Amino acid sequence: MPTVLSHPAVPLALGLGLPRTTVPGRLIAAGALLSVVPDLDVMGLRFGVPYGSPFGHRGATHSLAFAAILALACALGHRALRARPRTAFLYLFAAAASHGVLDAFTDGGRGVALLWPLTAERYFAPFRPIAVAPLSAARLLTRQGATVLLSELLFVWLPCALLALTLAALRWKPPADGEKSPPAAP
Repeated sequence: MPTVLSHPAVPLALGLGLPRTTVPGRLIAAGALLSVVPDLDVMGLRFGVPYGSPFGHRGATHSLAFAAILALACALGHRALRARPRTAFLYLFAAAASHGVLDAFTDGGRGVALLWPLTAERYFAPFRPIAVAPLSAARLLTRQGATVLLSELLFVWLPCALLALTLAALRWKPPADGEKSPPAAP
């Protein structure tokens, strides 16, 4: 799995790349939070839930179904998020679903139960460039941790930054002939 530092990269990229009128700050914050919620399943390890169980780590909480249910529940609060209901649902679904998808691109673990409850089978992406993060925060301060953070920088943050810039560029419209360009920011 990528670290808790990198799972919010996808909702942040979408939020920064799309118009603020469509994706307000509160919705971005909710998306960043939902992007890390699936990893709460690691608490099950302390209570004896086996890793490979459908409710173990990278199981049900990493599925598209869980992402949809979580997004729907949170989208019910769309007014507090200052977003339209459909926008809130779609954005929050993308944020939550991105967790399992990113985990499928890591080089460790037993795969991700993306299609639970239809199947408990665990999947990996065909290309797995992201170094799997240790479950211990202390181990991030080691050479292995540095390798993990570098792979996340290259294979999560860089593509997400490019996504944000691309979305922002697609929204940009040059001034019409005869119109003044807005003043440059200081």
